Amino acid sequence: MLKQLVSIAPFLRLPALAAASILIISGCSKDPGDGTPASAAAATTNGNRPDPASAGEKGAADGPGGRRAASIILAASDVKTVERGSIEAGVAISGNLKAIEESVVRARLEGDLVGVYAREGDHVKEGQLLAHFEDSEQESNRTSAIADREAAQSDLETAKWNAEQSEQLFKAGAIAERDLRTAQQTLAAARARLAAAEARVRATTSLLTDTRALAPTTGVVAKRNVENGEHVARGADMFTVVRADVLELAAAVPARQASEIRVGQKVHFAAGGRDLDGRVARISPTIDPTNRSITVYAQVPNAGGELKGNAFATGRIVSRTVDGAIVIPAQALRQAQGSDRPFVYRLDASDALERAPVSVGIVDESQAIAEITDGLKPGDRIIVGNVGALGAGMKVTIAGGGEGPRSSSPDGGSPHPPTGGGSAGGPAKGRQPPPAP
Repeated sequence: MLKQLVSIAPFLRLPALAAASILIISGCSKDPGDGTPASAAAATTNGNRPDPASAGEKGAADGPGGRRAASIILAASDVKTVERGSIEAGVAISGNLKAIEESVVRARLEGDLVGVYAREGDHVKEGQLLAHFEDSEQESNRTSAIADREAAQSDLETAKWNAEQSEQLFKAGAIAERDLRTAQQTLAAARARLAAAEARVRATTSLLTDTRALAPTTGVVAKRNVENGEHVARGADMFTVVRADVLELAAAVPARQASEIRVGQKVHFAAGGRDLDGRVARISPTIDPTNRSITVYAQVPNAGGELKGNAFATGRIVSRTVDGAIVIPAQALRQAQGSDRPFVYRLDASDALERAPVSVGIVDESQAIAEITDGLKPGDRIIVGNVGALGAGMKVTIAGGGEGPRSSSPDGGSPHPPTGGGSAGGPAKGRQPPPAP
């Protein structure tokens, strides 16, 4: 048995030797891992240099910095030169513009209407007759009251004469004191009857006046709730007259901004497609505890009646105005992720983009402009349009002319190297330049 094992041992070693040979051969022919064949790697190791033409071809494709600078073409409206201007700081408000005065004409007595003289939209003046009740009863009562007053006036004159005569007779001893006192009491009663008659005249006159519905103010009839011949109850609404030559907006302003608002400050309004200027008329003295705001009342003139009551308006209370500030469009401001300070893209002397961190002062959202307190100066050119992704170092060309990238060739051609040719400074023939980053 031992002799048999010894005779088989050489044959068992043959597969192991064959496997080791295969591994050695594959290792010698393996790619070194950088895309260079194994033979080329061996040649380099032995001190052989790569082909100079191939090296020059690769360097031309990468450019001086290893990669060609990216470029972008912008419209002239996407680039703006920084200038000085004026900007306003203020508090935004909004709400409905209501008529400064709205009066409801109500029936002051019950009766039948014999005339209605105004309709919706009519312009009326204060004291103008709007409707008339049937007034025959009131007119009769007033006539009777006037007659009673005349009779009381006559009785008073008679009682006064009798009292004067009785006083003279009493002094002469012709009558007793009792007769004098009787005459004086008759005079006092006559005066009381005259006063009562005059009061009745005033009451009946007032009732007669109540049969005429008059305009309480100069304005426009907004509602008419009655018709001619209708029986109207006492206290019923008949007309609504509004005074719309001045409109007023009641706006809630956060309490933290209350200190910036003063009576008389200018207010810019936008309503009904029109821009208007008004002023702050009144400010509530207390803060609403439910929403921590104060109510500001702003008025705007509307003499021509172009604006209608209850029109929605947005406005801005101007708290202060800054003249000579560096002002840029608000859309030029950008915010980098992870940074609290905004920046703008500015064109440098070589017409390449650079990031310019800025400090922002007042922002006027209504005009879409912002004040720059630091980081820019007049004459700087900045990117204001929404032109997509930008990056520092990117070259800019302005479509249609203007100040764009300066050409590197004498004939004013493209500043980028050609895609063909075998010049030492450009890519070799048949090779394409690498894509722009």
